Amino acid sequence: MLTIKKTDELSSSELIEIMKQRVAVFVVEQNCPYQEVDDADFNDWHVILHEQEKIQAYARVIDKGDYVTFGRVLVAEPFRGQGLGRQIVSATLEMIANNFTGCPIKIQAQAYLQKFYESFGFQATSAVYLEDDIPHLDMQKIN
Repeated sequence: MLTIKKTDELSSSELIEIMKQRVAVFVVEQNCPYQEVDDADFNDWHVILHEQEKIQAYARVIDKGDYVTFGRVLVAEPFRGQGLGRQIVSATLEMIANNFTGCPIKIQAQAYLQKFYESFGFQATSAVYLEDDIPHLDMQKIN
C-alpha cells in the first residue's frame, strides 16, 4: 500500500517507524554516523510503501522553493530484490509531478545509483564527491 503524508499528518508510531528504518539503513547498515534526523523533517513529505505496519520502501520529499528534492530513499532489508526501489522512486516522482508542477527536481544520489536515476530521466550535474565518506553526485530532472 502507498501512503503519502506531510510530517504533521503522521501519527507518532508512523514517524517512529520511519526514523527507525532510516537510521537502520543510513547510519547502522552503511556504518555512517551523521545527523540522520534534521530540520527538514519538520516540514517535508513522506512517501511510504508498506505492508500493514511494516515499511517496505520509503522516500522523503522536500520543497526547497525554486526546486524540489527527494532523498533518504530506502528499501527495508527484508523487502529487497523485489523491484520496490523502482516503485518508490516512481511514486515519489508522481507525487512531485502532482504537487510541484514544472518545478525542477534536484537530488544528491549515491554514485553507484547514477544509472538507476538516469533511467528515470535524471542527468548528472556534478562530478562525484564525498558526502559523509560516501561517493555522491548531484543530479537533476526537469519536472
